Amino acid sequence: MNEINPLLFILIVVILIAQSTFLFTDARKRGHAKWFWGLWGMIQTPMPLLFYLLWSRVLKNYLQKRREDKWMK
Repeated sequence: MNEINPLLFILIVVILIAQSTFLFTDARKRGHAKWFWGLWGMIQTPMPLLFYLLWSRVLKNYLQKRREDKWMK
């Protein structure tokens, strides 16, 4: 059976912890669901990071601007 190199395992753990910490702190700063993003960032990579950046930087601003334009009419 194939064995996982211990250095590779440590690298994966470090990447997951770093990603989770970033997602948690940035979501807390921006007022998003910090526990959701932090926990999701702990179990897989890189999809939570990509989805968070898309949601917090692109979609949130677009939806907010669209909502404001709708109420202005």
